[in-house]
Amino acid sequence: MHYVVDTHAIIWFLQGTSLTARARDALRNHESSLVVPTIVLAEIKYLKAKGRIGPSLNEAMATIGADPRFTIYPFDESVVTLMPTSLDIHDAIIVGTALVYRDLLGVRVRVVTRDAKIIASALVETVW
Repeated sequence: MHYVVDTHAIIWFLQGTSLTARARDALRNHESSLVVPTIVLAEIKYLKAKGRIGPSLNEAMATIGADPRFTIYPFDESVVTLMPTSLDIHDAIIVGTALVYRDLLGVRVRVVTRDAKIIASALVETVW
């Protein structure tokens, strides 16, 4: 299964805190493919600079780089084309990335998120 990982989910994964059992299992499963949209990396950098999170971008990149299950997906034209306008820009980019995997690459994908607006949109499968 492919999972697009929302910002809070990867931060909590790095910290080892606050994940539900379902989210933790998805992120720890050795057969999972974990997709990190570049907006998530930008949010980590921003949140660390504002003192709102512990893990730095360098720490996140070290974890991602050391784990072959992770793929960083760029904010490209396909994401822009598929991202919904019904969500705020950050959530739309995350969902747009999932839609690229589902609709263009033909891969079953879920978004690991507790974001109520993404879940309520029902645009993609979610796990939390």
